[in-house]
Amino acid sequence: MIRKIVLLCCLTVSLVIYTQDYKLVWEDNFDGPALDDSKWNVVENGKGGGNRELQYYLRRNINIDREPVSGESCLVITAKKERFRFKKATSGRLNTNGKLDFRYGKVEAKIKLPKTANGLWPAFWMLGSDHKKVGWPKCGEVDILEMGNVNGIKENIQDRFFNGACHWGEAFNHGKYPNYSKASVNSYSLQDGFHLFTMVWDDQYIKMYLDLDKYPENKPYFEMPIQGKNELNDPARYFHKPFFLILNLAVGGNFPETRKIKDITALESGEAKMYVDYVRLYQKSGEKDLLSVNNQEK
Repeated sequence: MIRKIVLLCCLTVSLVIYTQDYKLVWEDNFDGPALDDSKWNVVENGKGGGNRELQYYLRRNINIDREPVSGESCLVITAKKERFRFKKATSGRLNTNGKLDFRYGKVEAKIKLPKTANGLWPAFWMLGSDHKKVGWPKCGEVDILEMGNVNGIKENIQDRFFNGACHWGEAFNHGKYPNYSKASVNSYSLQDGFHLFTMVWDDQYIKMYLDLDKYPENKPYFEMPIQGKNELNDPARYFHKPFFLILNLAVGGNFPETRKIKDITALESGEAKMYVDYVRLYQKSGEKDLLSVNNQEK
């Protein structure tokens, strides 16, 4: 009994230390009858994301529904094997650009990922809010969660292989640009139910954590310093400005290196679903004035 009490106290202290000074400033619990258009933009195109992806993104592939096991009301992104215009699959992508643009804070999303098998590519990520003005990768990109990489497929550990990454740079150099990606192999499946993905971003670091609600002592699975001299191609030049959030479920492309619809084994039964229970942004008092939210008091 004493050992259990000590362990509980340690976990509680760890959680308090991690969450201290943060205040909830924005959230979507996806508990309404439909997607809240004051918070999200829905993407509709078949451009392939610059990654040779196979899907056409459609609004009809995004809805609010109950997750069958938990009964939680969730955002649901559905990928399907179906023809639409010049594509052989459809799926969904949405973002907060112009509706939630922020610098620094703690972002978390509770997500139930689909079985990626060979070819699905679910992601929770961010782009710099100046994306349309300066282009990519100059705008900066932060990938909080990606699954479905070809290396996980090769090792048959698709359900445990995941990564975080940052991409940036003023200009391409013979097809290359600055980036840092760190892959991890988790000890348990991340495709068996809901899991919490958290990013902590301040003026010193970008850090990402898994399942802090269950294991508050977990160390970051991704960590990158963003201090610097603001020089060309230094991270400090790109990660101290507003970013916006993105959720999507890609089909095929460069990341899984699956480029034919017949090879997307996760869609053999016709469709796959990505459930998002909630997305939340917390900020410290000193970061509050850096928040830009549409239709919300600051």
